[in-house]
Order: sequence, then structure tokens, then C-alpha cells
Amino acid sequence: MKFDIITIFPDLFKGFLNESLLARAQKKKLIKINLHNLRRWTDDKHKTVDDRPYGGGAGMVLKIEPIFRAVKSLSSYKVRKVKTRIILLSAKGKTFTQNDARRLAKYDQIIFICGRYEGVDERVAKYIADEEISIGNYVLFGGEVPAMVIVEAVSRLIPGVVSKEESVKNESFSGSLKLKAKSPKLTREHPHYTRPEVFVLNGKKLKVPPVLLSGDHKKIEGWRKINQK
Repeated sequence: MKFDIITIFPDLFKGFLNESLLARAQKKKLIKINLHNLRRWTDDKHKTVDDRPYGGGAGMVLKIEPIFRAVKSLSSYKVRKVKTRIILLSAKGKTFTQNDARRLAKYDQIIFICGRYEGVDERVAKYIADEEISIGNYVLFGGEVPAMVIVEAVSRLIPGVVSKEESVKNESFSGSLKLKAKSPKLTREHPHYTRPEVFVLNGKKLKVPPVLLSGDHKKIEGWRKINQK
């Protein structure tokens, strides 16, 4: 899987991409993540990527020209048998779900367009991007954090990225754990515990539930189902 991220702040990603499982997956060549500064595709000495909105209004809008050039330069869709998906990250996009992660994991290349400022020229959404995605009903400074979220969610589904694939299959939102559309709850997870067995907080001993230390997998599975939230 190849991820190409178009942004005006590529340095925001460095720590995120160079640590933990994502760094390991890149080293093993299971995934490839490329950062691209949008200013590279400008044609003026000031490397301008934004301009004032037509009709007036506050803020600046990312221009279509450099975005188009960037996407055209990076797209592999013309290469035979390479499946490419172009995603515009925007507050008004459809909300990202685990089903979307599974769907996107089937592509060979994903190109992310990270919105910034007041937004992106609407023509990008209509004519360049294949889809517009948001990660929640709130507004962020830009599309960089949503890009990180989607890269991580999709990468986890690439065979070999998570060493124990069973943990991916049996976790929240997978298998029988379905998200209920009208439910106010956005998660269906059981509580997680790890070492130390006892943690002292303000003089109080916080212990791991004994069933999780029993080694009885049937009882543990039952406990987890009962305690799903």
C-alpha cells in the first residue's frame, strides 16, 4: 500500500510516521508513506497555494491549480492494475468509519489532499477527489490529523503490519461488533488492562480483575462480552 499525502505542513507528520508500528511497516516495505509539500506545484516566486474567496468572506481558500498538478503528478491510476483513490480531507465530508478503512485497504495507492485555512476550492471536491472524508462532527485546523487517522486505520488492515492478525479481526467494529447508527455510543470495546497487576493511586490499590489473570479463556471471553461498552 502506498500513501501519498499532499500538505503545506509536511513536518507535522514526521514524529507520527517515524515511530512504532508504522515505522516498522515502512521498514518492512509493507506500506510506503510519502509526504508532498503542495508548494512544490506552484508557479510563482512566492509559492502561493491560497487566495481570497470569490464573493468575499473571512479566511483564505486553497487553490485548485497546485492541487491538480500535485494529484496529476502523483497518480498511479494510469499504471495497469494499480488501484488509486484520491481523498479530500474536509469537515463537510462523510464521516470515516471502520467500513471505510476496510474498503480503502483494498487499494494500491491512496492520495490525501489535506485542506487548510477556510477550505479548498469546491472544484477539487467535485472534479479531482474521488471522495470527501471527515473524521468527526467538529472542525480542525486542517486535514493533516485526519490523514494520520486514516493512514493508521487502513495500515492496520494490511497483512503483516499487525503481527497478530487475530487481534485485528476480533477487535471493536469487526465481526459481530456492529456500530448502531442511532446509538449515542461510538465505541463497542471491552476494558483493557496490562502490567502492573496492581497500581497504587492516591493510596488506593487498583487491581486487574482476577478473571483476566485466571488463564481460563472461556471465562475471559465471557467477561469481555459482558463488559463491552
